[in-house]
Amino acid sequence: MKTLSILSLSLFVSTSILAQIPSAEDQINAAIQAGPEEQRADATVLGYNGKGELIELRKGSNQLVCLADNPSKDGFNAACYHASLADFMARGRALKAEGKSRQEVSDIREAEAKAGTLKMPKEPATLHVLYGKEASYNPETKMVENANLRYVVYMPWATQETSGLPLKPMVPGGPWLMFPGTHAAHIMITPPGK
Repeated sequence: MKTLSILSLSLFVSTSILAQIPSAEDQINAAIQAGPEEQRADATVLGYNGKGELIELRKGSNQLVCLADNPSKDGFNAACYHASLADFMARGRALKAEGKSRQEVSDIREAEAKAGTLKMPKEPATLHVLYGKEASYNPETKMVENANLRYVVYMPWATQETSGLPLKPMVPGGPWLMFPGTHAAHIMITPPGK
C-alpha cells in the first residue's frame, strides 16, 4: 500500500513538472532575454524537452549560448554565456547531476582546469544572468517580467594584482573580483535590483 502511494505521488510530481515545461518557442524567447540584444537572434539555446531533459532547442551561428529557465525550480533564472565557457558550464551541470555538492563541483573543476582536461577561456568571457524570485515569462507579451540582470566576466586565474579589481564592491552593484587566483576567478557585477 505504501509503495503504491509513493509511486503515485512520484508520478504525480513528475507529471506536474512536465506539465509546467513551456513550449520550445517560449523557452527560447525567455532565455535569449538574458543576453545582449544584438546577439539574441543568432544564439544557441539549451532548454527542456517533454521529459524534462536538457537539450539543444536551437542551433545558433554566433558565440552566444543561452540556457532556459529550469521549470522544476522556483523563481526564474535564465543565462547566456560566451561559447568559450561551454565546457566549464556543461561540466558543472554534469557534476551537479551526479549529486556533487557546490564545493565538490568547484574542487573537481579546479583540478581539471589545472590539469588541462577542462577547457577554460583564454580571454575574458561573460555570463549574463536574468533572474528573480518573483520573475516570470509572460507568453502573451513574450517578455520576462520582474527580473534583474547580473553580469559575471570570467578571467581564470586572475588576481587583484593582475586585474586591479577590488575584492568587494566599492559601491552598491560595483564590479569586484570573486574567487581570485582560481579557475573560476571572475568579475561580479550585480546592479541593484528593481
